[in-house]
Amino acid sequence: MGMKQSDPPKDESPSQLIDERIEELGDWRGEMLSQLRSFVKEADPGVVEEWKWRGVPVWSHNGMICTGETYKNVVKLTFAKGAALKDPSGLFNSSLDGNTRRAIDFHEGEKIDEKAFKTLVPAAVTLNTSKAQT
Repeated sequence: MGMKQSDPPKDESPSQLIDERIEELGDWRGEMLSQLRSFVKEADPGVVEEWKWRGVPVWSHNGMICTGETYKNVVKLTFAKGAALKDPSGLFNSSLDGNTRRAIDFHEGEKIDEKAFKTLVPAAVTLNTSKAQT
């Protein structure tokens, strides 16, 4: 059983790793990520949390919905198929020139449009599901 201290525990779930990331950020970015995460889960109870590319929280359901990256001045949520989603509220404000992805940059103190955001998530799931069937 002699596990060296330096070995990362193998049994940590993606959700635990995301918890740790939020904890470790310890500032408005952690709070923002935590809030966005709960909105994703409320909007899609069937969502699966993953942890990819050495530390990016990913939310999936029949394919990727979005990733949550944290930078110094911004928390960026990138929707994998954002370009195909209707965004009447104009949430997408970043990566607008890409063919497939669209991102939302959240800055410190910014209010999240919860209703618009919670419309986007199920729409992304629907898109993934329809793609999965064809």
